[in-house]
Amino acid sequence: MAVVLAGCAPGAMIDKLPDAVGLSAGTPARPAQAADYPAVHDMPPPRADPALSTDQQLNVEKELNAARDAQEERLKTEQDPPPAPKAPAKKPAKKPAKGENTGAKTNP
Repeated sequence: MAVVLAGCAPGAMIDKLPDAVGLSAGTPARPAQAADYPAVHDMPPPRADPALSTDQQLNVEKELNAARDAQEERLKTEQDPPPAPKAPAKKPAKKPAKGENTGAKTNP
């Protein structure tokens, strides 16, 4: 029974495998003491530079919007194919002179 339960929890067994099977050649050794959890509730120190003011934020937003609009315009002009050259207007066909055929063959 102990063997079956040990097979269900391989975590402890993996640590005891030989280096040739368990770890690759360049793997660093495990530390003797496990690291503590990160300090979740510790706040970072206050910033040295103040955050942007409302006016500065508005200016930055305007600059970003202008850059985005310029890129969209440039992309639109690059994607649109150039207009096709207009074909010259066709001259109307001349009426055949008296006694001339129109060029159409008649069925026998």
